[in-house]
Amino acid sequence: MIKRLFLLSFFAFPLLGFAQYEFTEEMRLNCLPVQDQGRTGTCWSFSTVSFLESELLRMGQPAVDLSEMYGVRLVYMDKAENYLLRQGKAQFSQGGLGHDLLRAVALGGIVPEATYPGKDKESGRHDHRQLEIDLRNLLDGYIESGSPPANWREEVQGLLDTYLGPAPDSFRLNGNTYSPELLARRMGLNPADYISFTSYTHHPFYEPFILEIPDNYSNGLFWNVPMEELEQIADAALKEGYTVVWDGDVSERGFSAAQGLAILPQDEERKDKFKNPGPEVAVTQQLRQETFERYATTDDHLMHLVGTAEDQLGNRYYLIKNSWGDRTDFGGYLYMSLPYFRLKTVAILLHKDAVPSSLAKKCGWE
Repeated sequence: MIKRLFLLSFFAFPLLGFAQYEFTEEMRLNCLPVQDQGRTGTCWSFSTVSFLESELLRMGQPAVDLSEMYGVRLVYMDKAENYLLRQGKAQFSQGGLGHDLLRAVALGGIVPEATYPGKDKESGRHDHRQLEIDLRNLLDGYIESGSPPANWREEVQGLLDTYLGPAPDSFRLNGNTYSPELLARRMGLNPADYISFTSYTHHPFYEPFILEIPDNYSNGLFWNVPMEELEQIADAALKEGYTVVWDGDVSERGFSAAQGLAILPQDEERKDKFKNPGPEVAVTQQLRQETFERYATTDDHLMHLVGTAEDQLGNRYYLIKNSWGDRTDFGGYLYMSLPYFRLKTVAILLHKDAVPSSLAKKCGWE
């Protein structure tokens, strides 16, 4: 076990005195270093690429830093087609979900980061604010014209080339030449091996449904299970060495990436909530549903769940790898309390082999 001390500066909180949050990590599964998504809404790619990197390590393969922007580029093209065919009556934004990155792997494979960094040449960072505007303006212009031109794909690809760089047809890795599709196959990454779960009562449990959140433009299916079993799936996966993609709400006042905490205090006004553990909200299935239906729980952010920990009072947490850089108290990681996970998790994604057999039977898979 790894013991970590969460120390907040005395000078930052002169009226509260010396403070300490103490965590003991129960497990931390293998993953590559924290990345920075910059000024983009592409957390879905960063979290799921990190997840796939851990999948390769789990399968005994060497570490490979994979490109987030290659998948983003493929999904931009997929979204553009969906947006045009629906005549603008569809979601088109930087956002997405974990299954979108897997869809990108199925559509066009995967490449190393060194082959396709996709960063702004001047700043050396990721920034898609103007790219999104230009893409949307281009697509809206096609729609307003009443008839998209036959070469619209080439024009969209050209815009993506300008901002992200041309996509590679082939590349070298460890002395071998690959296409993106060949590398995905050689690595054993099969998008069909991964499955998403959620927990809401407006659909039957143990059945799949299309989750009604704005970024689910591709109408991905999510298996619906009770809240307790959603937590059990994550716990069982981690215990067996499988990491998990986490999708949820980070707009709560108890969420602080800078201070490395995601908590759900009963008293949100408690001044020492990031200083000392305290009572948290007792989450029920009904509360999950209510917050979802009144937009208090929204699909804000995706991260990579890689382990578990306890604080000094014995409260359990999930260890989460974020994609906002490593300039935080825990180097880009944060500790998410169980109450926060129970209420603010919109969905999780993981390898189907990590799903407990008892749940598989309830879903009719066995």
